[in-house]
Amino acid sequence: MTYAATKPDVRVTGRRIVATFIDGIVFGLFNGALAWVVDSGKAWWDFDLTEISTRQNRWLFVIAALYYIVLEGLTGRTVGKLITGIRVVDAETGGRPGLLSGFVRTLARLIDGIGGYLVGLIIVVNSKNRRRLGDMAAKTLVIRP
Repeated sequence: MTYAATKPDVRVTGRRIVATFIDGIVFGLFNGALAWVVDSGKAWWDFDLTEISTRQNRWLFVIAALYYIVLEGLTGRTVGKLITGIRVVDAETGGRPGLLSGFVRTLARLIDGIGGYLVGLIIVVNSKNRRRLGDMAAKTLVIRP
């Protein structure tokens, strides 16, 4: 007896956008805690992950990198993805991506994130299986399980 393989539901672009906003709120909370700990005099919402000239921003950059690498690599989900009901999976096996894939996806955010993730959005809506550059490089999919 054979079973027809079901295609994963990759049409989750709206959910990805909402998940990105939720993860941004999480980083705002992390930044607020860091601002309090390092007493930088900056407001909790005043952060820029592209500017690592301050101690607070360097810590936030490290936290953001670990947040994506560890959570997406080991569980396939960030807080935003958990709330929106989507997950990152290995494109070949459908399982957890692993830390290396989490690292590659996170590294590619430097390009995908240009223009407030406008580059990533353009790539997603124009690619097969709705993949951003990071998904293509890491051989992952974002699906609705």
